[in-house]
Amino acid sequence: MNVPASRGPVGIFTRILLLKGWIAGAFLALTVAGVCGALRIPDDLAIEHLMVPGDPVARATRDFERVFPEGEQALLVLEAPDPLSPTVLGAADALERELARIPAVEPHSLLTLYRLAEPGAQVGGAQSDRLRAFATGSSLLRRAGLLGDHYLGIALELRVHSPAERDRALAEIDARLQPLEGGGSPFTAVRRVGSPWLDAWLERETGLATRRFMPLFGVFLMGLVLLVYRSWRTLAAVVLTLGAVVAIAMGLADLLGFSHTVVSALVPLTVMVTTTATLVYIHSRYLDASGAATPLEHHAGALADKFLPCTASILATAVGFAALAVSDIRPVREMGLWTAGGLVVAWIACFSLFPALQSLLHVPVRTARAPATAWFESFADVLVPWTRRWRWALVACALALMLCGAAALFGMPGRIAPLPLETDALSYVSAGERIAQDTRRFRELSGLDVVELWLRTAPGHALDPDFLRAVEELAERLERDPRITAVDGPTSVLRWAHYVQSGSDRLPAEPAAWPKLAADLEQILLTEPGARGYVDIGDLASMRLSVRGRAELFGPPGAMRASIEAIAAAWQAQEPALLGVKAQVVGRGVLAAQISEHLVPTLTESFALTASVIFVAFLFVFRSPAGRLMAMIPSLFAILTVFLVMRGTGIPLNIATILIGSTVLGATENDQIHFFYHFQQGRSSGSTAAALHRALIVAGRPILFATVINASGFLALALSDLPPMRQFGIVTSTAFVLALLADFTALPGALWILSGPQPRVPRSQPGAAG
Repeated sequence: MNVPASRGPVGIFTRILLLKGWIAGAFLALTVAGVCGALRIPDDLAIEHLMVPGDPVARATRDFERVFPEGEQALLVLEAPDPLSPTVLGAADALERELARIPAVEPHSLLTLYRLAEPGAQVGGAQSDRLRAFATGSSLLRRAGLLGDHYLGIALELRVHSPAERDRALAEIDARLQPLEGGGSPFTAVRRVGSPWLDAWLERETGLATRRFMPLFGVFLMGLVLLVYRSWRTLAAVVLTLGAVVAIAMGLADLLGFSHTVVSALVPLTVMVTTTATLVYIHSRYLDASGAATPLEHHAGALADKFLPCTASILATAVGFAALAVSDIRPVREMGLWTAGGLVVAWIACFSLFPALQSLLHVPVRTARAPATAWFESFADVLVPWTRRWRWALVACALALMLCGAAALFGMPGRIAPLPLETDALSYVSAGERIAQDTRRFRELSGLDVVELWLRTAPGHALDPDFLRAVEELAERLERDPRITAVDGPTSVLRWAHYVQSGSDRLPAEPAAWPKLAADLEQILLTEPGARGYVDIGDLASMRLSVRGRAELFGPPGAMRASIEAIAAAWQAQEPALLGVKAQVVGRGVLAAQISEHLVPTLTESFALTASVIFVAFLFVFRSPAGRLMAMIPSLFAILTVFLVMRGTGIPLNIATILIGSTVLGATENDQIHFFYHFQQGRSSGSTAAALHRALIVAGRPILFATVINASGFLALALSDLPPMRQFGIVTSTAFVLALLADFTALPGALWILSGPQPRVPRSQPGAAG
């Protein structure tokens, strides 16, 4: 093939257009590879994986779980008016025996403990009164969540090693529960509580999220393209480009080792809407008639004209998402890097695959001004003088709303609290889902927030009598806090054994009694595998106390951990047996609080880095610092004002909505770059009025269409059953509309102010556009 040698961007795009067949073939192969890679992406919603591996708390929790591995914990709550009646106990006993037959499921309840005290005892008959006395003679069962005024609890441990194994176990549990949930059952309700059901629901809904909203957005996009451009060939070029870009972008996760998380559904949507907006800018310029000698020259010239603003905008957006790498929240970091990689793919495709498809499909060029553009020209004729007249008011109103938005986000000391944070796993589940209702109901009865107090001593000393006595005293001190429901540890095993043997759950305080208690515990550990979850029998250097309570009663995130650490440190300073012992609060509950503490830093740091990168990109392209700050007003206005919307509608900051800053700033600055680029083109040879008119005519309609595409794409997330995704879709689409409003009001007003005194422009000066 003979390719003419020419210089500059026009020459480069001429070569690309002449290689259109090769480019289309290469992207076809990459698309197939991307689909194959996307099918291999694993799911990972475990809370212990939400923090990056290098985080100290995440690392300590992993070290702890290597010493104390355990299966997934769940609880069945069997509600009844009298949970200790013979009928209820008989049905619970039969259910527990059925559950014990399920592979990898280990149930235990008050009946399990009663049989330790009364080997071979049968439920019912003469045993009913004795069993009732056993159940009500101690607070241990209530603290463990196995008994309430109107419920029995069956604790379940699922010894599973994969989501598939967990789902099979849950399905078999549900099959055993189904006969008890209809009429004639002694239970008024059977409730499922615990992370296995929550995780299973989240994994299922995360997988459905993309399949649910992407087709809707696709239908909308096709309708919009046909409405605006009225060309099936244009539609085909856009759809084929988007399909290739999204497939390749999704396949990047397989190469980078990323997983599907609660926010990963944002990746294909973000890549798609950003790519679509860029295609709108490119194609709108392609449609405009030019004085080129040949269609090839016209096509290459249109691409060259849009190359600088599109490159600056899409690469700045990519760097903006890459700024999320500063986050210590792993799904947020991965989503940012994944999206950035996808946007680089989009940039390449927009200036290679899309032009190739336009050429191969012979997409028509507009030869005359379309009637549909007349209304926008009339709008521009009115808008330019109007923004000059009200420039100070427009900018002042925008700045005032931005300040109010900042106050809504960060609060005002003594007056307004900061925007609330939310990382509770239940916040990711729709309130109407049964698992959410069951878990919330049980939380009202008994705390569900669990942290682990990891005690490490010298090897071989974990069963020393004085050390065990000090640990028991520490557990009692923790339980004196009314916000703490229960503390379970190795001495809890002794409490149970003591209660079974003597009817009292109080262990003796005298030091002389503890050598025998230590020997009893050692014997229990040798004969009862379930008791080994509290002591590392390998080197007898570690033990744990599981502290369960209601974290919201302690105050802000991390307060429960701080309170436990303070109690442990105070007792450690008084008790000689605890000298040299390392006490550390770890566990999944601590990780959840840690995520909350990282939400605002993730928002502010990534936003600041994104804004800095975009400002540098503006400065590199346009060379005027003051002008670039003015040009960023619409994005900043949209982001800060949307926090007012969040405050007014009760939408909190969570793992999805913290992405609002980088997402909106990265996407909406496209509009400002294109607007300012064409403003400068007009300003170089005319007045401010002429430059604004040119920018509105050339970039205004694409900005309008791009905003409709962006807002509609993210608004499709409102159909998601995942509350964070639904909230993110609502606030992001709102922010896009706010940015559009500022593009046509505050931005022209700021440019008028920056331009200094100008002669008054009559409304009938459309020719100033040039």
